Amino acid sequence: MLVGACCALPVVHAADTITLPSTQIQDNALQDEAQTQGYKGQPATSTTKLGLTDKETPQAITTITRDQMDDYKINGIKDALRSAPSVTVEQSETDRTEFTSRGFDIGTFEYDGMGMPFAQTLLVGEQDMAEFEQVDVLHGANGLMSGTGNPSATVNFVRKRPTDTFQAQIDTSVGSWDERRVDVDVSGPLTPTGNVRGRFIYAHDKGNSYLDRYSHERNVAAGLLAFDLTDADTLTVGFSQHNSDSNGSSWGNLPLVDENNTPIHYSGRSTSVGQPWTYWNMHTQRAFAELKHDFGNGWSGTVTATGTTEYQNTSMLYVGSVIDDDATVYAGQTSSKAHEMVGEAKASGPFSLFGREHELTFGVSYGRTHQKAREYDAADANYFDTSYSQLLAGNMPEPDFTYTSDAGAQNFVDTQKSAFVGARFSLADDLHWIAGARMLSTDGSGNDYGSDHYLRVHGKVTPYTGLVYDLNPQWSVYTSWTQIFNPQYATVGLDGKVVAPLEGKSLEAGVKGTVMDNRLKLQAAVFKTKQDNVVDTSNYVFENGQYRYATADYRSRGVELEASGEALPGLDVLAGYTYVHIEDADGDTARKYVPTHSVHAMATYRLPGLPQARVGTRVSWQSAVQNTSYSDIRQNAYGLVDLMASYDIDSHWSTSLNVNNITDRKYLLSLYSGTASNYGAPRNVTASVSWKY
Repeated sequence: MLVGACCALPVVHAADTITLPSTQIQDNALQDEAQTQGYKGQPATSTTKLGLTDKETPQAITTITRDQMDDYKINGIKDALRSAPSVTVEQSETDRTEFTSRGFDIGTFEYDGMGMPFAQTLLVGEQDMAEFEQVDVLHGANGLMSGTGNPSATVNFVRKRPTDTFQAQIDTSVGSWDERRVDVDVSGPLTPTGNVRGRFIYAHDKGNSYLDRYSHERNVAAGLLAFDLTDADTLTVGFSQHNSDSNGSSWGNLPLVDENNTPIHYSGRSTSVGQPWTYWNMHTQRAFAELKHDFGNGWSGTVTATGTTEYQNTSMLYVGSVIDDDATVYAGQTSSKAHEMVGEAKASGPFSLFGREHELTFGVSYGRTHQKAREYDAADANYFDTSYSQLLAGNMPEPDFTYTSDAGAQNFVDTQKSAFVGARFSLADDLHWIAGARMLSTDGSGNDYGSDHYLRVHGKVTPYTGLVYDLNPQWSVYTSWTQIFNPQYATVGLDGKVVAPLEGKSLEAGVKGTVMDNRLKLQAAVFKTKQDNVVDTSNYVFENGQYRYATADYRSRGVELEASGEALPGLDVLAGYTYVHIEDADGDTARKYVPTHSVHAMATYRLPGLPQARVGTRVSWQSAVQNTSYSDIRQNAYGLVDLMASYDIDSHWSTSLNVNNITDRKYLLSLYSGTASNYGAPRNVTASVSWKY
């Protein structure tokens, strides 16, 4: 049985899981693409695939900048995306997290625009942010950019790159629950002429938790080299090792209702079903090589290859049901290994047609994933009984893990091949038409926990089109339309076969602009989406050690508003509001665990009378959510408030203090998994000291 399949979630596997003060190290790649300054994020050209700027892109884009991550000690992707307007972080377990946007799962995570949509759509452990300069969130469907994906968002991690000048920084911090962290980032030329440059990044993060018995340790090391082979050719290579280890982990979270659907009440938010012998370790190695060539006359080409190896080991416990003090539980140990190779070659440049100049991008890509896993269970019948009170106290003995079968193993291969072309046509000086398509072929073979993993789709074409009209140099309006296609490799339907691909359509319209002498960006978008063959996690059967799911059709519509940049002299902001409404095929409200209304904002202010000091706040608020089937499982509307203060001691040293959840609000993390959840972290504090050169 798959790791976590007992948690009534889509059968999923790891999604490879995704700090410096305001005078941060600058990234050559970003300097070549777009200048990100403070909180005014500029997406990397790799985010849109066509090399478009934010203003030229007919979709909303959010950028989480390095300044924002530094100010609020955002060290992991979960915390980063909690700060992104339109994204909802659904932490369904201690070590597994789903992300949703516009009502649907985010399943595409890329590194500098490179990535194959994960065979499964969630994060295992934590993706540390030490390696990355910024995170771009491209809202909506991504048929042209990635070829597949949900009409939710694409998350692009933009790597730090070697710099032309020597720069170094060391950050240290301590916090609540024995949290300790150190970051080291050194970059600069390695030859007198600077034609060879390097960068080394290291991070160590270790601590306990507000959850009983839970602790974590992350170790990250990354090295990058950039070679100017000629005036027209630059080769960049890199390797990273990312280890995420945790103890006291759990499959699922606290059951919120018993076997009779009666609510269960817990005395404190630290309560956890994790045991002293449970753990979840994820070790990821990632290597990449990128060759850029300047053909002249505005034309350039890029060839990129990325290889990832992921090792996962777990010893886990899941609570299936509770009645009085009797708990029916499932325990298993799993070891897995995954290899992923992704390659892409593309070229782009201007061309003339009908007396006007246009831009063209075309290319091909290939991706292959090989996944192997073996699980050993504590009971031949999967579930067994134990005392719930002893389990919550952490006193459940570790069982023997001796039972395995073909239903407890994975060995499958997924491949994708695609060709894409896109163009930006200048219909007039102020009117631009973006059009393109991607042709995709995808294959799946092997076995996935007792089910045939066969999948074959060839020659699937995903069209994309959009219009952008420049009202003036500061403001533009846009609209875009795309089809949706996303193979669902690892989720099994009620018939025991891989469920049919997600299909549908997405329509978006919006306005983008800048004010305050271009220091503050504003954007607003409305969207409407149709998606078919969505896995319904509330409608499933459990047969032969595996969950099998029904599918449903959904429609969503909504509004997104966002502002980022310098709102007033010294005042940096990122703020957004999202409204989303989701209906099923019968017109009834669906996916009620997604908040209808949400607000995310962060702001920092440099004190005029004391310019060395900065203060700030981060706030988030969401409307009530509930289980689709049981209205008693509900989280009322709530808001969280964080505070920060920093002080520059001199040109090299600075210090800061962060207080999270200042009001000590008690809330459930998520209702994504239906009938289980943990409570969010109570008030906590982090103190930091940084040195830079």
